[in-house]
Amino acid sequence: MHGPASPGWLLVAVCAATGAYCLLRMRSSDERQRRAAGDEALMGFGMAVMAVPGTAFTPPAWVWPVYATVFGGAALRALWAARTGSHHLHHLVGAAAMVYMAAAMAASPAAGHGHGGSGVPALTGGLLVYFAAYVLVSGARLLPVAGVPGGAGTVAGGTKAGNGTGGRAVAWGDRPELARACRLSMGIGMLAMLPAF
Repeated sequence: MHGPASPGWLLVAVCAATGAYCLLRMRSSDERQRRAAGDEALMGFGMAVMAVPGTAFTPPAWVWPVYATVFGGAALRALWAARTGSHHLHHLVGAAAMVYMAAAMAASPAAGHGHGGSGVPALTGGLLVYFAAYVLVSGARLLPVAGVPGGAGTVAGGTKAGNGTGGRAVAWGDRPELARACRLSMGIGMLAMLPAF
């Protein structure tokens, strides 16, 4: 990604940390969560590599078609999985956005992949609207909910932080609010990356 180096490195760090946490979430005993965590780890690390400032490292030209192929496969997998749950549609949009950005990088890797004087392309604008809405909804889900049984430690969705159902402690890798925070950070990352395309 071309642009100022400091914000680029910050984006790399956030996306890589999110990808690493998602790898840890793959140890969950819940199969659905393991699959979602794997998709999110791929997205986090993919975004981290794509966000590396162009002044530090310019990948060889063959990287972007490989990116498009990997994330195209992820998009097809998410499309297939969307039969069973709507969250897979978000994975589909995220993977499609990565294919779009990889195609833009392949088309003009050294030109800063800006859109010139013609304004924001319609696809970029549509993705920006989607991820802005996703970030707002995800952020709202992380806010504490007053009046929900469970008291002050309750997060949106009714899960008490640190406790699972029946008073059992929930492993930190299985905590839904941490998974939501990861998704929120990747949504913010997409909002930071997309304007360059």
